[in-house]
Amino acid sequence: MPDGIGGFENVREEVDRHPMVGLLAYARRYWPRLSLGVFASLLTRLSRLVPPIVVGTAIDRVIQNNSGPDLLAGLGLITADPATTAAARTSLLYRLALIAIVAYVVRSITRFASRYLLQSTAQKIQRDLRNDTYDHMQRLSLDFFSNHQTGAMMSILNNDINRLERFLNDEIRQIIRVVATVGGIGIVMYWYSPPLALIALLPVPLIGLSSATFLTWIEPKYKRIRETVARLNARLENNIGGAKVIKSFDRYGFELDRVAEQSGTYHDEQVDAIRLRRAFFAGIRLLTGVAFVGILVVGGTAVISPDDTFAFGPVAVSSTVGPGAFATFFLYLQRMYSPMRRIGLTANRYQRAKSSAERVFGVLGHDPTVTSPADPVAPEAVEGSVEFDEVTFSYDTGDEVLSDVSLSVDPGETIGLAGETGAGKSTLVKLIPRFYDVDERRSSAHQTRSDDVDAGSVRVDGTDVREYDLQALRRHVGIVEQDPYLFSGTVEENIGYGDLSTLDGAELSDRVVEAAKAAEAHEFIRDLPDGYDTQIGERGVKLSGGQRQRLSIARALLNDPAIIVLDEATSDVDTETEELIQESLRRLIADRTAFVIAHRLSTIRAADRIVVMDDGEIDEIGTHEELVARDGRYADLWTTQADPGRSAADD
Repeated sequence: MPDGIGGFENVREEVDRHPMVGLLAYARRYWPRLSLGVFASLLTRLSRLVPPIVVGTAIDRVIQNNSGPDLLAGLGLITADPATTAAARTSLLYRLALIAIVAYVVRSITRFASRYLLQSTAQKIQRDLRNDTYDHMQRLSLDFFSNHQTGAMMSILNNDINRLERFLNDEIRQIIRVVATVGGIGIVMYWYSPPLALIALLPVPLIGLSSATFLTWIEPKYKRIRETVARLNARLENNIGGAKVIKSFDRYGFELDRVAEQSGTYHDEQVDAIRLRRAFFAGIRLLTGVAFVGILVVGGTAVISPDDTFAFGPVAVSSTVGPGAFATFFLYLQRMYSPMRRIGLTANRYQRAKSSAERVFGVLGHDPTVTSPADPVAPEAVEGSVEFDEVTFSYDTGDEVLSDVSLSVDPGETIGLAGETGAGKSTLVKLIPRFYDVDERRSSAHQTRSDDVDAGSVRVDGTDVREYDLQALRRHVGIVEQDPYLFSGTVEENIGYGDLSTLDGAELSDRVVEAAKAAEAHEFIRDLPDGYDTQIGERGVKLSGGQRQRLSIARALLNDPAIIVLDEATSDVDTETEELIQESLRRLIADRTAFVIAHRLSTIRAADRIVVMDDGEIDEIGTHEELVARDGRYADLWTTQADPGRSAADD
């Protein structure tokens, strides 16, 4: 399934081991808590076995006054002597009541301890797993985010990790319940009557075999369901984020059809899985019902048989099994088959959890394509020279966006980048902070042989950017984009976002105000309801486009970067505000290397050099005056913008 519509099928292939082993690795760090919780859970289940034994003993020894086999007497908890008098039988009843009380007390204490320890540990594992997955996802290269939609990523961070937490929270206890309950009950039943125990335990291997078969059937269905959920989440997130566009173009019905299609696919796949689950559970109940009837017929006939031994086909049952032991068997049957039937649900949830674990650990196993080298260069400061040396670059589509671009920029020089949309201007400057890397190798179109040639390099201060520590490099590059992203929070928090001193809780107010004034943002901020403490809403929705851009400029300038990239940074401001910002920017970039991308050529008119790009190549380089006099592509663009009436007449 293509990842472009929200899928994560490709990351499943990057899980280098069984995904549930990865989950257990996260649990290993909490092994003391888990061990104590498992031990407490075992005690809880074993203490639940005591009351049925007490009931059976009371029927045989107190009510019936029989002296048949007695497990409690064998353990030395009560006397093995017959209770021949009313006083002795009453005393025995009180002793049995005391044993039951102790069992209930132990059960209550260990139940609290096991649930608290196991559930709190599951929460800790969930926290660690979400933090690690989020941190790893944030550190992945931009191509990962280009290939996967936000809704699908949110599905992993929320739905999938929550599903793993629920599995650890509930199903681990259920597995302990099955092992302790079935094992303990099997031992007690065997002690009373091996043939009846054999009948009671006969469904256990059949249920285990059917559960294994069920897992193989249901696994591909749950994989498809998780992928469908990811696509549905991606579609919903995309539509909610684009609510304005949907309203503007009256596309309610169109988007409803697309959501309904995804919802219908999810519905069909879920119904198919439900059909299989229900058939599986019905089969388990049938198996347990057969065993119940077998115990009823064989055991009941043995109790009422006048012979010492009752034979039912190949099964011979001693008639020494009294009414109490017979009652104990039936009390145990309910307790044993309930967790056995629960195995089906546990197997079902295990498969769901495994599908989620594949996606989570698939992301954790996905390596970024852009990383720091083993021995990186990490300078405290850079002068700001930038050189593009025969740079070639293409995105995943395979089409070249840049082709043999060479450009040398001196420290402190301002470079204006002009050209039509899609000419490669934004892509070129994204190579400076290594948001992407140049193509490693490429085939030469000018050679008859299929030899590969180097695809160039980008250098800062003479050093290839691929040799820098990634974060150290990016700290020296400030970026302001055409559509700046602001976080939900205050004005001050957004301007001061990139300042590392915030990690130490340092006071930012003075520096924030200084940066805001430099970006011509201080005046409008002061007029906001709470000034710098004003909440700007999600993505800065409470601000105008121009206000958002000015905050973004202030944020970029706060750290005093040696290199600054302005990608249509003044496209959403009015002419008067643009003039104010340009005047401030001229002062601020005087000692910085600046790359200014603009469709509005007045923005870059004063640049030291203007680079005109076309179809991924440099077409012209020069000052504004030189390019206008050259009467080439730049001159045509300048004439069109300077005299829009002429352009309209030509059209």
